[in-house]
Parts: sequence; C-alpha cells; structure tokens
Amino acid sequence: MALIAERRRTRTPADVLLRSLLTTLMFIAPAVVVRSVGLHPAPVVSLVVYGAAVVAASFLLAWAAETAQLDVSGGLAIAVLALIAVLPEYAVDLYYAYQSGSHAEYTQYAAANMTGSNRLLMGLGWPVVVLMALWVARKTGGPGAALKLEPGNRVELGFLLTAGIVAFLVPATGRIHITLGVALLAWFGFYLYKLSRGAVEEPELIGTAAALGALPDRARRVAVVTLFAVAAGVVLACAKPFAESLIGAGTELGVDRFLLVQWLAPLASEAPEFVIAIIFASRGKGTAAIATLISSKVNQWTLLVGSLPIAHLAGGGGTALVLDGRQIEEMLLTAAQTLMGVALILALRFDRYTAWALLALFTVQFPIASTEGRLALSGVYGVLAVGALLVHRRHVLPTLRAPFIR
Repeated sequence: MALIAERRRTRTPADVLLRSLLTTLMFIAPAVVVRSVGLHPAPVVSLVVYGAAVVAASFLLAWAAETAQLDVSGGLAIAVLALIAVLPEYAVDLYYAYQSGSHAEYTQYAAANMTGSNRLLMGLGWPVVVLMALWVARKTGGPGAALKLEPGNRVELGFLLTAGIVAFLVPATGRIHITLGVALLAWFGFYLYKLSRGAVEEPELIGTAAALGALPDRARRVAVVTLFAVAAGVVLACAKPFAESLIGAGTELGVDRFLLVQWLAPLASEAPEFVIAIIFASRGKGTAAIATLISSKVNQWTLLVGSLPIAHLAGGGGTALVLDGRQIEEMLLTAAQTLMGVALILALRFDRYTAWALLALFTVQFPIASTEGRLALSGVYGVLAVGALLVHRRHVLPTLRAPFIR
C-alpha cells in the first residue's frame, strides 16, 4: 500500500495527461469506428456508443478551454473559447432546431433539450456545487450557512436577470421569433465584450488541465489546438446519430422521447462542467465554481435560445420556432425557475436554504405529468421569485445596471 501511495505522489504531469487521453480515446474510438464504417446498431446501442463519445469529447474541450486561458485574452478569444466549450450541448439542440425547419415534429425535441439543459444547470448544478462548498467550509471551520459571491458577479447576474425576464416573451407569444433570437445573440455579444474589458487573471488549473498547462509553451499550444480540433470533429460527427438515437431509444424502451431528449442529452454534455465545478468546490473554491455555472447559465439563455430560430430558418422553416402547448409550459417553467434562482441571490449571498429550495423544486417536477401540475410548479417558482425580489428590492436596479457600468 505504501508503494502504491508513493507512486501516486510521484505521478508526473505527463503521466496524468497520458492516462486522461487514453481514457477518453477508449470511449471515442467505438463511435469513430461505427460512424466511419457506416454501421447502424440498435438505437439503445447507438445511444450508448455515441453518448460516450460526446461525453469524452466534452472533457477534451473542457481541458483545452481551461488551458487555453494561459495563452489568450481579449473579446475574440473569449468568444471563440465560449463557442467551442459549449459545442457538445449546442450541437445536439441546433441539430433538432435545424431539422424542425422541414420536419415539424423535431420542434418538440429542440425545446426539450433547451429547457432541460437550463433547468438541469440551475436546479441540480447550482445547488450541488453550493452545498459541497458549504460542507467543505464547515469542515475547515469557516462559515457554513451561505456562500458569498464576488461584487464582480453582479455583472453576470445582471445579464442573466435581463435575459430571464425577456425569456417570458416565449411562453407569452408561443414562439421563439428570429427577432428575439438576434436580440439575444446581440446580448450575448455584449456580454463577451464586457468580459473582455475586465482584468485578465491567471487561471487556476486542476487535474488534466494542470498537466497540459505544465507543458512547455510551444508543446502546450500545439496540444490545446489539437484537442480542440479532435474534440470538435468528434462532436460534429456524433451529434446527428446521438440526437437520432435518443429518439429511437425512447421508442424502443417505451420511454417518453421528450423526457429522454430533455434530460439525458444535457446531462451527458454538461458532465465535464459539473465535475470541474464540484472539484473546485471541494477544494474550497466555491465562489469560483458557482461563478462559472452562473456564466454558463447566461450562455444558455442568450447564445443557445437565440440560435434556435436561426437554425430553424436555415433548415427550411419560417422566421419563428412555433411551440405547442407542452413546450410553452416547459418554457414557462424554465423562465420562472431562472427568475427565482437569480432573485434569491441578488444580494450576492447564496444561502444553504436557497440551494435546498432549488434542488427540492427541481426534484419534485419529475412525477408531474399534467398541464395543471406544470403550471402549479411555475406558480410556486413565480411566487418565490416575487417574494425574493421584494426582499432584495434595493439590489434589483444595481443588478440591472451592472452590465452597463464600466
């Protein structure tokens, strides 16, 4: 045992990097072979093969994006990194939106994937990271009742609060119009501009990203570019068969296809981000971890939602992605959850009870299968959001102004 422990202590960055790359390659290789040869396995088998490849590619993108922060800065670099980092999640949803332009039944899957990824991030990702951070703080003798955010996090909250309020236009009109999409993309562009104007800080790398960062400059840059290229190629090659296998697997297993697309695909693509945030929280970096997930939420409500009607139009559809009753209810529920989540932390304080409330309400939605139930849950989110806005009313205007203040 002592020898094993000693070997673990003496493991070099090269060992860590090689092990991580070989592990991801094991999951990517089957999908590449199946796709290249032109095999068409059963939907469930296809789901496992392509899903594993998407998750593995997501980890490659996460490691490369983290490490790239050592070499790039500025608005263009931030934009490129942001687009690449969210590629796995968005590739699947944009495929559904594109297909909906000529096949109306795909609209439900585009809406399902988008609402699922949004609710998963705030309802599961946020509370788990915060609870982990508070548990670590209590163990080390620190404050275990609330996680304090940085004053600079008000900028992200301002962008998210604005986008969350605008998102209510979707359930109100029953569609995501291309005008709204362009406006959200512009808001995302302004968000990137705002980030580029901030101070550039040395990133704190962990695990495989730290091993990449330890390489000599030239080798590190070549490795990062190679990882980006390989991972992007894998994601683009697997997006279509993975998206179709989700639908086919639902039929084969007798599972609601809407629910399978809504939860399984986002869980697979967001796994690396969740893992990295939890690792940061477990190391006492809870504020940095939750700030990363808040930023991801901004991306989802701006870049993802804004891209859907454009993909729909490119696929042969009209100027609006028209939703049916079920999809409108899901959008209302997602927008209400967002408003509540932001309202509860406007004071830059993420309390333990806030985390438990988000997690509890996220959990209770799964047995709900009726329109009345979804509307009732949306009402609960709405009431809590209004109450939190009243309690934190002096923070509302400063938060809304934050994106426009230098």
